[in-house]
Amino acid sequence: MNTPLIPHEELRQRFNPDGSLLRRQQMRMLHILVEVDKICQRHNIRYWLSSGTLIGAVRHGGFIPWDDDLDIEMMRSDYERLLEILPHELPEDLALQAHSTDPNYCYHYAKVRDRCSYIEEKPNYDRFFKHRGIYIDIFPLEKQHMWTHKLSELSFGHAYKLMRTYKGNDEECMKKVKRLYAWNVRFIYPLLRLVNRITGAKTITSGLGIPFHNPRYEEDIFPLTTLVFENRPFMAPHDSDRMLRHIYGDYMKLPDLSQLKPHTGSIEIYNNETNKH
Repeated sequence: MNTPLIPHEELRQRFNPDGSLLRRQQMRMLHILVEVDKICQRHNIRYWLSSGTLIGAVRHGGFIPWDDDLDIEMMRSDYERLLEILPHELPEDLALQAHSTDPNYCYHYAKVRDRCSYIEEKPNYDRFFKHRGIYIDIFPLEKQHMWTHKLSELSFGHAYKLMRTYKGNDEECMKKVKRLYAWNVRFIYPLLRLVNRITGAKTITSGLGIPFHNPRYEEDIFPLTTLVFENRPFMAPHDSDRMLRHIYGDYMKLPDLSQLKPHTGSIEIYNNETNKH
């Protein structure tokens, strides 16, 4: 069931009015995005708004009023560069979360976390992690066959199941997850990338081990442009409308608002939000 378009201000007053916990969370995420954007611009790293964040930019000019996450994407070569740079250039109130900075973090995409908050998610994979603040997700994309991507997901999928259902203690669980992570990163994924390269794979999709399959089309992404998001310009795909229609269909229609569920559980914000924006 889809809901017809409702004036944006009416949606904001219903879901994320100024001062609400969700709006405060969104402003923290915006602060993180602004800082990451500065670093990307400084180092000529190409990224773009993606998923619900891109829908929000096109449909609402900012966050979808009920959205409690923020996503950006980039090609793997830019992603690897960014992961080397971020630990040295992020402001003190932010932290890069990747396996290189948080050994218990075994996802194949990165987060930039706010150090001045605490967030609890469902399922509670975050219980293993060093940093647990409000965050944005940074997803690497790469050219690959859909079958190699799905194989990579199957190869790592057991790790998610372990974190969700393991009956032993957390330390034992993480030892098993880390072994799976190392096996994939050192052996399985290099082999799959070699297959993709030798066979000339052209489909752009989420990096190996990331459980999202929607293909992207290079002509929809490049050359990048900008879109206004919360009164600021950020990098966006060349043809956001076509990309979003490929993935979501008629994304301009609102979902059934009665069925919306947050990604997050409890949130704590420890100090006043930044006024830099």
